[in-house]
Amino acid sequence: MSKDYYEILGVSKSASTDEIKKAYRKLAQKYHPDKGGSADDEKKFKEMNEAYKILSDPEKRKQYDQFGHAAPGAGQGAPGGFNWSDFAQGGYNTGGFNINFEDLGGIGDIFGDMFGGGRTRRPQKGADLETQVTIDFKDAYKGIEKEIVLEKYFECDKCKGTGAEPGTSVKTCPTCGGSGQVKTARQTMFGTFAQVTTCTECRGTGKIPEKKCMKCNGEGRIRERKGIKVKIPAGIESGQTIRLTGKGEAGPTGIPSGDLYLSVIVRPDKRFERDGADIHSEVEISFPEAALGTTVLVETVEKKVNLKIPAGTQSGKIFRLSGKGMPVINSGRRGDHLVKIHVKTPTRLSRKQKKLLEEFREDKRWL
Repeated sequence: MSKDYYEILGVSKSASTDEIKKAYRKLAQKYHPDKGGSADDEKKFKEMNEAYKILSDPEKRKQYDQFGHAAPGAGQGAPGGFNWSDFAQGGYNTGGFNINFEDLGGIGDIFGDMFGGGRTRRPQKGADLETQVTIDFKDAYKGIEKEIVLEKYFECDKCKGTGAEPGTSVKTCPTCGGSGQVKTARQTMFGTFAQVTTCTECRGTGKIPEKKCMKCNGEGRIRERKGIKVKIPAGIESGQTIRLTGKGEAGPTGIPSGDLYLSVIVRPDKRFERDGADIHSEVEISFPEAALGTTVLVETVEKKVNLKIPAGTQSGKIFRLSGKGMPVINSGRRGDHLVKIHVKTPTRLSRKQKKLLEEFREDKRWL
């Protein structure tokens, strides 16, 4: 006894065309034979295609609802009712309803390779690389150009990446005629289908050297160990990563280089602490200096500057040196340098000093 088509697709008899289509997509992804399933999966795949072919056609569905499997066309046609001759480039025609297999996710790749839509891979870039560099606190403040040593594919310095021996030319690839693609016929159980793939001779570039470079054998690149110069911008923070476009692995002939991701570590400086673009430091002054006021020499990253301490300054007071902090990358702005004051309490006093402090203590006017 034949199964109910609605039951096969897992939809109700009142389901809309869109609901039937969605149910079919889900089952097609799950049970397609090319996914490597069991014999039962293949059987289910045939059943669901037969069910879909009937239920997706309004006229055939109407007849099926009225007569069941006795309706004209129900259960007929190719295996499982699936008429493979209805396949067109990239889609399947089911009685006026076209399925685009691009819409079916993973199954689109299966049918694309199978029925003439073999996907062409465009030339890729060389591999991306990651490395690390350590700089001083002052280097992060000013910015610096560093040389780092890498072992990687570099562009061939003899042929300048063309792959051609100097004095010779680059010609159109005879295998693909300069298109970078090769069309082949592929035999399947359903017939012969055209397939387009990237040309392996020119790697999709459409060009090959007339005579291969003797140093790189036509690759356009050589693996070696050498230094490259990189610019580290002022204001960089420890742990930040810089992307250096084109500084990764050199690609083969005609293919661009990858990128280099440079992780920067900034050595700490015991004199300073950093908080974003602001720099913090501390200055110690005596009790008389705090009480009477003074001028102290403060060390900033760039140079020493004078800081005026007003009379009556309390321990813990913070003074701001505007624009003396770290640069903010790509903004033209700078943070501030914040100076925290510590008032030092003497631990050893002469008799005279003790007497003066006792007199000061007795005089309550300072409170």
